Amino acid sequence: MKGGDTLSKKQRFDRAFIKDYNETDEGYLTVRAIVTKPGVYPYGREDGSIQHELKHPEDIFSDRTVQSCNAKPVTDDHPNEPVNMKNIKAYGKGMSHTDASVQGGGVMVGFTITDEELINKIFDGKREISLGFMTDLVAEDGTYNSKNYQFRQTNVEVNHIAIVDQGRVGPEAAIKGDSSGWRKDSAAWQVDDNNSNNGGGNMPTIKIDNKDYEVDSAVKSRIDALESKEQQLDSVTKERDTLQGTVDANKTKMDGLEKELENAKKSGPSQEDMQKAVDARLSLIDSARNYLEEDFDYTTKSDKDIKVAVIQKADGNFKADDKSDEYVNARFDGTVSVLQSNGFQSTGPNQMKGTNDSAGNLDKQRQDRLNLRDSK
Repeated sequence: MKGGDTLSKKQRFDRAFIKDYNETDEGYLTVRAIVTKPGVYPYGREDGSIQHELKHPEDIFSDRTVQSCNAKPVTDDHPNEPVNMKNIKAYGKGMSHTDASVQGGGVMVGFTITDEELINKIFDGKREISLGFMTDLVAEDGTYNSKNYQFRQTNVEVNHIAIVDQGRVGPEAAIKGDSSGWRKDSAAWQVDDNNSNNGGGNMPTIKIDNKDYEVDSAVKSRIDALESKEQQLDSVTKERDTLQGTVDANKTKMDGLEKELENAKKSGPSQEDMQKAVDARLSLIDSARNYLEEDFDYTTKSDKDIKVAVIQKADGNFKADDKSDEYVNARFDGTVSVLQSNGFQSTGPNQMKGTNDSAGNLDKQRQDRLNLRDSK
């Protein structure tokens, strides 16, 4: 085959990795990742042979290729046919965004995974990204970044983004037989070649005791998954501790309020005390009616006010502003004795005569009050 000859359209399956993701409020996963980079990559063919193909920046950074990453379906492994509107319900597990751009030395695009089963697989370590695309393959011998190649990929058009297990990039149909879309004689998938899976770059590394160690990509993916789970567990633990602290604080507050209520019940007046207070009030009013006017308003007056009014019947110049309750009580008792000895009493319906009448009226008022309470 002569250099520069263009072969028919070929299917290719590239490799990358999910390094980070975010969970939405709905439980979806949003990922932003570099899905392809320039470089020389080995591709395994159906017959077991390996050929090296160049992804030149002029080709994969072209507007055509970058824009072809937008709004493409995300699949769980590669389907055995190209994804289109007729089969997307069967294969689609999410969709890429419309933000594809050249960043970090490669083509980066965001995508959202909405399928619960695939999301759980990613949590368990299934994090390799495999780009399914069509390309015009040009026969061309050359060297790029000190790596030899025999073909160059041009006019790359992305069909879907697959999430696959490490080492399982190509669809089984492309290996085992033909299908309605992928032709086994034109499909190839990116493979490891002398531990070089980044177009001439290094193996993934992990840091142990501040020292970097190269590891297989599958090991790195699994470690990343475990670290992510550990971070999620730590976040959930902190949230649980915060909620527990709030619950404990509220319980302490509730215990304090219950204790205050119990103390208030203990310190409040008893039924017997309230009965004595009512009897004393009724007795005072009965006594005062012998000396005060018929229209005197007892409902708005305190016991002290009533006693002062009776005292002023005997002493019109009496002022109680600076007098203590004890003084007013003693003065009231003395005044009543003086008024009784002088034969003073009010006239009209309020007139009360004789201790028996007064006691009988007091019992009657108490009974009326009880009847009123029972009727409510």
